[in-house]
Amino acid sequence: MTELTIPPDADEQQATRLVQDHVEIGDTVEIREAERTGGDDPEITGTVTGVEAGYLELDDEPLDGKSVRYDELQTISRVESASKSE
Repeated sequence: MTELTIPPDADEQQATRLVQDHVEIGDTVEIREAERTGGDDPEITGTVTGVEAGYLELDDEPLDGKSVRYDELQTISRVESASKSE
């Protein structure tokens, strides 16, 4: 498992670039959102189905579903790689 923590001072463009470098379509990920306090359990687990402008699409769901805006994302962990080469 590999983990990426978005720096709190990163703007949306920087966060987007970091996420694009860290995951690819088909990866299974766990996400913790920025406003989360306490606990170690991921808030969201899903398969990356799109790296869209402004948000990471999970399980083909819209933002009011599982998908997460980059400015709300704090930590993303790649649990399983789509390329299986890890």
